[in-house]
Amino acid sequence: MTLSSPRRSPLADQVIAQLRNQITSGEWPVGSRIPTEPELVEQLGVARNTVREAVRALAHNGLLDIRQGSGTYVVATSELAGVMHRRFATADPRHVAELRSTLESSAARLAAERRTPRDLAQLDAALARREEAWSSGDAEAFVAADATLHLAIVAASHNDVLTELYADLGDLLRDWLRDDVGRELRPENHMDHARLVEAIRAGDADTAATEAAGHAFFCLNQRL
Repeated sequence: MTLSSPRRSPLADQVIAQLRNQITSGEWPVGSRIPTEPELVEQLGVARNTVREAVRALAHNGLLDIRQGSGTYVVATSELAGVMHRRFATADPRHVAELRSTLESSAARLAAERRTPRDLAQLDAALARREEAWSSGDAEAFVAADATLHLAIVAASHNDVLTELYADLGDLLRDWLRDDVGRELRPENHMDHARLVEAIRAGDADTAATEAAGHAFFCLNQRL
């Protein structure tokens, strides 16, 4: 005899879909606290048990973290991202750096070969926002701008599987960068990304790959 997990009600599945959409749409960004259980009951017009069941399901899938006495927080934007966050959060820093180096180097090489004029315009805009964020001294804004630039580079590879995988890993990488940067931006932690963007623009795949590979290990060395 095999034991099966309890079947959820159709209403609970609907609430799960609604809550997941709040997360994936960015309305509830990673790191934010979601509304309280009574607030969700009022907003969704369902019973407290249904809300509780939906929140627990999303916590089980790795999208939410229920913290007793504090609230429930968004920790990932997809089930795969949640799995990655749990798996890599305590991994050897060098192994994470090697994974990041491999992904970003491969993506940069492909981007140099496949970039379009629109891709280059997006990279220029993302690079400018990254530099503006650094100049502002706002560490959190810099983390967000840096992550946006790297994701734009991966997107310019025009490999949908690689882009989706990197996006799912992005939450964890932002956490790492946030730890590397700290609360204050310091000159010794700044790494120029202009050479990487220029290599992609020039179609120089080898230089683009080398530049991208070095970024992950620069961050690792700053951490150690």
